[in-house]
Amino acid sequence: MKSIAVFCGSRFGNNPVYEVYAKEVGTYLANVGIQLVYGGAKVGVMGTIADATLAAGGEVIGVMPKSLEEKEISHEGLTELHIVESMHERKKMMMDLADGFIVFPGGIGTMEEFFEVFTWNMIGILHKPCALLNVAGYYEGLIQMLKHMVDEGFLQQQTNQTLIVEETVEAVVEKMVEQSATLK
Repeated sequence: MKSIAVFCGSRFGNNPVYEVYAKEVGTYLANVGIQLVYGGAKVGVMGTIADATLAAGGEVIGVMPKSLEEKEISHEGLTELHIVESMHERKKMMMDLADGFIVFPGGIGTMEEFFEVFTWNMIGILHKPCALLNVAGYYEGLIQMLKHMVDEGFLQQQTNQTLIVEETVEAVVEKMVEQSATLK
C-alpha cells in the first residue's frame, strides 16, 4: 500500500482527541512510508493530518476544488497540490491516487465521500479497502445504522463485512494491507 486517502473534516470538532488522533494518523503514515492523499486544506483536522505527515518526513498530495482555493484555505506546503474544477473531480482524483481510504471523524462532506467509496466498492467500480477510524466511538451510530440496513434487507451482510472498523490507525492500516491483497 503506497498511498491512502484520508477523508476528514475542515474543522476540529468539539473533542480535543480528534486533533490528537489526527497528528497520530499523519505521523504514522509518514513513518511507514505511506503517502497521504487528502482534500488539500490547511484548516481543521485536514490541516493537522497533513502537517503531521510532512513534519515526520512523509509525502502529502492535496486535491482541492478551485472554489475552495479561492477562499484561501489551501495548504501551500504540500508535496503536491492539485487544483480541480469541482468537488466531483476532487473525489475522483483522490480515488484514483489512493490505494485505500480512511474515514476520520468529520461532517457531512466526509460522510458523502465515505458513502461514495463504499458504494463504488459494493458495485465493483472500485476494489480498494475502506476503513472507519472510530476515534472515541465517533462512528458507533453509523455502524448501528449499517447493521440496521442489513437487518432490514437493504444492505448485504457480506458488503457490510468488507468495511474495516478500528480504533487505531495502526490496526486500520494493517487490515487495509491484508484486505487489499484479496480485492484485486
